[in-house]
Amino acid sequence: MNGTADNHVSKNNHSPVIAMVLSILFAGLGQIYNRRFLKGVIFALVEVAFIVTMLDSINFGLWGLRTLGTIPGVDHSIRLLVLGVLSLIGIVILGSLYVFNVIDAKRQAQKIQTGWKPKKMRETIRDAYDTTFPYLMTFPGLILMIFVVIFPLLFSILLAFTNYDLYHSPPRNLVEWVGFDNFVNLVTVPIWQETFLSVFSWTIVWTVVSTTLQIAVGLFLALLVNDPRVKFKKLIRTILILPWAVPAFITILIFSAMFNDEFGAINRDIIIPLFGGEGIPWLSDPFYAKIAIIMIQTWLGFPFIFALFTGVLQSISKDWYEAADVDGGTRFQKFRHITLPHVLFATAPLLIMQYAQNFNNFNVIYLFNEGNPPIRGQNAGGTDILISWVYKLTFDTNNYSMAAVVSIIMGVIVSAFAFYQFRQTKSFKEEGEI
Repeated sequence: MNGTADNHVSKNNHSPVIAMVLSILFAGLGQIYNRRFLKGVIFALVEVAFIVTMLDSINFGLWGLRTLGTIPGVDHSIRLLVLGVLSLIGIVILGSLYVFNVIDAKRQAQKIQTGWKPKKMRETIRDAYDTTFPYLMTFPGLILMIFVVIFPLLFSILLAFTNYDLYHSPPRNLVEWVGFDNFVNLVTVPIWQETFLSVFSWTIVWTVVSTTLQIAVGLFLALLVNDPRVKFKKLIRTILILPWAVPAFITILIFSAMFNDEFGAINRDIIIPLFGGEGIPWLSDPFYAKIAIIMIQTWLGFPFIFALFTGVLQSISKDWYEAADVDGGTRFQKFRHITLPHVLFATAPLLIMQYAQNFNNFNVIYLFNEGNPPIRGQNAGGTDILISWVYKLTFDTNNYSMAAVVSIIMGVIVSAFAFYQFRQTKSFKEEGEI
């Protein structure tokens, strides 16, 4: 019946402007004007359901987001913030549907104006299923991503612009919006400024040195074991990968005991017998603690790099090296022009992720010495990196807003670094473009 009625749609008199205006006035009216009754009714029902069931909730959520409560002891600011974020997400989703409804009505009216005859109901449903199948399959993942990724991200960003801390904790007290005060305090208030610069600079050093070391050690050992003159390669590879087989937290705790200033095996059995004295203050001196942590991370990280590079090296054709021998190429030239480009082409994204991972490597810092030793005049430990500092701000001092500020800075740095490096690396180009 729908298709028969559509055949009578006038080619000249059907107006896309009217269809668009009707859809703006109320969702679905434009589709009904286009004689797409089922689609129009669905859009209209969605808008009616929204008005009846969600309008009040969204209004309350937006009020809570704007005020964060007005009565201490009654209004819970954080719950209002959560409802506000959910309201924003709901508005974006419903707004997208509304815009789609308007665009759909206009485009379909334009087709009808040019003489297009809509298909019958059964054909329309079949075509819609074929074209929307990938979207239907990814829809649950999209919903999950909204609540697992986007919601916490928005909540964290908004939290950075409040004064939510130990002294402004609901329900006894209300949380207030403070604008960019937390960001300004981080770089102007002496204790925050000194702590931030110290932790940030150490985080950069830690990321670059520990990651580069584990990559260099892994590459060196992979080249060494892959040399045709080396025998018992399987045995050597198995031994070198063994540190990877042990759970990282066990390794870190064992190293923490071995580096202990008083009873650790490194001081008691190696340093003191060889050099005398009282040993090295691995845990109580920030400088030595940092060296120990970098060595531990190198130990933990090199087996993965070694296994990665070993697989890539075995895939390089021997013909290339034989051609280089014919041309008189030296070992270094073969490494520079054959081995290294091939290895980096295949592994660059994973190596970049190693830097990003170590930038946020909480486990090794916290399990080794909990970011200690403490530093006078700072509210972070001597080996704290940004992520472990965020943990302390959140769970030790309950300074949630400042923790959110530092988290945002970390997210921006890691995102910018990863985006730039991924854009620069050749591994994301076609082989013919290299």
